[in-house]
Amino acid sequence: MSMRAKAKPEAEAVTAEMTGAEVLIHSLKKENVEVLFGYPGGAVLPIYDALYRSPIKHILSKHEQGSIHAAEGYARVSGKPGVVIATSGPGATNLVTGITDAMMDSLPLVIFTGQVASTVIGTDAFQEADIMGITAPITKHNYQVRDVQDLPRIIKEAFHIATTGRPGPVLVDIPKDVANKTISPDYDSTIHLPGYQPTFSPNILQIKKLADAVGQAKKPVILAGAGILHANAGKELLTFTEKHKIPVVNTLLGLGSYPGQHPLFLGMGGMHGTYTANMALYECDLLISIGARFDDRLTGNLAHFAKNAVVAHIDVDPAEIGKNVPTQIPIVSDAREALRKLVDVDSETPDTEDWRNQLTENSKNYPLWKKTNTDEFLPQQVVELVHEYTKGDAIITTDVGQHQMWAAQYYAFTDANRWVTSGGLGTMGFGFPAAVGAQLAFPDQTVVALTGDGGFQMTLQELSTLQELNLPVKVVIMNNHTLGMVRQWQEAFYEERYSHSLLPVQPDFVKLGEAYGIKSYKVETQEEARVVFEEAFSHRDPVLIDCRVSGKENVYPMIAPGKGLHQMIGVKP
Repeated sequence: MSMRAKAKPEAEAVTAEMTGAEVLIHSLKKENVEVLFGYPGGAVLPIYDALYRSPIKHILSKHEQGSIHAAEGYARVSGKPGVVIATSGPGATNLVTGITDAMMDSLPLVIFTGQVASTVIGTDAFQEADIMGITAPITKHNYQVRDVQDLPRIIKEAFHIATTGRPGPVLVDIPKDVANKTISPDYDSTIHLPGYQPTFSPNILQIKKLADAVGQAKKPVILAGAGILHANAGKELLTFTEKHKIPVVNTLLGLGSYPGQHPLFLGMGGMHGTYTANMALYECDLLISIGARFDDRLTGNLAHFAKNAVVAHIDVDPAEIGKNVPTQIPIVSDAREALRKLVDVDSETPDTEDWRNQLTENSKNYPLWKKTNTDEFLPQQVVELVHEYTKGDAIITTDVGQHQMWAAQYYAFTDANRWVTSGGLGTMGFGFPAAVGAQLAFPDQTVVALTGDGGFQMTLQELSTLQELNLPVKVVIMNNHTLGMVRQWQEAFYEERYSHSLLPVQPDFVKLGEAYGIKSYKVETQEEARVVFEEAFSHRDPVLIDCRVSGKENVYPMIAPGKGLHQMIGVKP
């Protein structure tokens, strides 16, 4: 018998009797799922058999971690939930890092895991893992389906929970026997979750209180986080800030929520933020945080953070308000709804001219800097070249580390949903598969995976996915032969004891790319890079570029552990 795959019918027939697996696939269609990221295995064979007859596009990663990071990239740029499927046991546990990453960064994912048959759960059956216990702390909610009649309702609830309020991952565990049972499904159940009623609109009295504080402020500043992006509130943020002439600082994950070239934009705040942004957070008398959670990499030592400011915190998640920073004006709300109310309310515009002039002077006196008296190929130059040859209009994905910080500092994002990075968890191996997902979400956009040589080697098997789908992702490896941020910290805080952070032995990335049929280049100077980048960004084919950059370059400015935002080092050369 031929092993060639049979042609799929154009649409899956809906019958009165359906298996649980067929119910799942039909429910995904009802949720308008277009792309499914996954990897098959024994416990999900019924689901994959149903998928065989479905028009839903399935992306076969080469490792489950690739599946879930791709789903994160897809969700991050599209705003739609990323959908993932994996088998029981090791398939499910290989998703754990990505689930945690999505939970930390508030990304909407719906994950379906296979499970051993209900009759043997708890017996240490082959490829059994307690994925419910494992993922309880790292999901917004999780389900195990024990009755196939519950499956349509559970799937509907899973998508609702993942995408409303503060977005996050929801996991649905499906035992194999449940996937095989047949029912006459009811898709018309109403979502009824008394314990889950996220607040969408703000309390108008609190809005007026904040409006009054704005009118009285002399040194106001807005901290704009990823919540602005999740709420599609960039337009409202721009309107509010221009109305009242309030400067804006972005968090790492908030980049792109405010135009990077706008005169009111101060840059990114935090450990590797700009001097101007950090001093604005330190010296302000009114801090308005919108959709940000005051994590430690942003605030530095909390004893010194915005210590003279009235703090207003707008967040859709009430658990975040007051968690890290005492808050005088708490507003639980969707960011766009709160900003609309703030724009509409009758309030005075503060006189911020002196404050803005002071911040402008800081920007002139303490800009980002890099070496100028060197012939070395600098990593910052790689980011600047990517910006130049993409005209600042690319989707940029990264892992975590030095290359991530240089990308955040030097790629001026002017539009929303162009920046895809691992923030809270700081996941190496995230950037490349996330680029695959982002490219699938927007096939016509330019997508660049800016990655380090260390992180790239964690998920480089997804080059096969790139090859199979012929996705025009540009993989730019900022190759400094080190685990750069680890090396920088060992230099600064461990007396240059580079314990296992140097990577003198590496694969030939050019040959590796070519083995997958991908055009690949090695560049060692800025001049070589210009020639290669000109070629790489002129066509719609996948490309891998191994940029051999200086291995001794550090990310500055920097706030050392335990220090405040005003105690930056490396502010000047």
